[in-house]
Amino acid sequence: MRALCLFLGLAAASYAAVTIERTGYKGWPNCYRISNGEVELIVTSDIGPRIMRYAFVGGPNIFKEFAETLGKTGGRQWQMIGGHRLWHAPEAMPRTYAPDNGPVDVRLEGTTLHAIEPLEPSTSIQKEMVIRLADHGTEATILHRLTNKNVWNVELAPWALTMMAQGGTAIVAFPPRGTHDAILGPTNPLTMWAYTDFSDPRWHFGKKYLTLRQDPHSTEPQKTGIFNPNTWEAYLLGSELFIKRTKADPSKTYPDFGCSLETYTSAEFLEMETLGALTRMEPNGSVEHTERWTLHRNVQLANWSDAEIDRVVLPLAEQ
Repeated sequence: MRALCLFLGLAAASYAAVTIERTGYKGWPNCYRISNGEVELIVTSDIGPRIMRYAFVGGPNIFKEFAETLGKTGGRQWQMIGGHRLWHAPEAMPRTYAPDNGPVDVRLEGTTLHAIEPLEPSTSIQKEMVIRLADHGTEATILHRLTNKNVWNVELAPWALTMMAQGGTAIVAFPPRGTHDAILGPTNPLTMWAYTDFSDPRWHFGKKYLTLRQDPHSTEPQKTGIFNPNTWEAYLLGSELFIKRTKADPSKTYPDFGCSLETYTSAEFLEMETLGALTRMEPNGSVEHTERWTLHRNVQLANWSDAEIDRVVLPLAEQ
């Protein structure tokens, strides 16, 4: 049974174990808190679409927040704000960097929240996130939708980017490994950018995984990308582990030499990025890309070996 209550300007909707309430968050007065009592997400309608917080109730935010832009709106330039956002790939200036500093339309359907951006003036692309939280546990499902409002076809790919708080380590899974005799062909790309330096000590390569450490004292950025049909990446911050997952289609073309996942770090944050396939959208056509998130407590890794990641992280990623 659904109930929508209004009390002193605070709107709340509840269904089963999930509640959605309208509240302020760090200077933005028009935000929505989605919670099932175990975890919570904060979506602001003052800018976006953007998810600013994903955390255990009362716990620290695993997402990066930029203090200097918290609560701010407006402006003609794209700004570092933090949290989780939606772009379209391949990356290009200025198209990709269309500002998302203005208000979005939030619509509630039961405990599903839609955050819909007005038309981007510079691209005539409309962005939307559809956010659902499980009744129990930590799983959140984020559907990303891009709609072409031009009167001509546009080719692009949805690109979901999550800025992680400082001090953690990302774990990227390669596709299943094999032997030369069993698999003669290549299984995945490993894409480099002009500034990628695999001799940087923040990288660690195993046979099944690579890891990238976020170091607030390392000022040179690093980035790489891969393709994995069962795309997943994890981020361990202290003893909390964030995992995001999506499915990729090997029969389709992906941006950046075929990447379904990219990871980037600077001194300020680490970014976990998944990409959908390049799609030629007709006028009013849409493309969708879905991620599943989970958050886990009391996760301890003795080292960054494949065997240790298999033992501790892989069972959580396969849930």
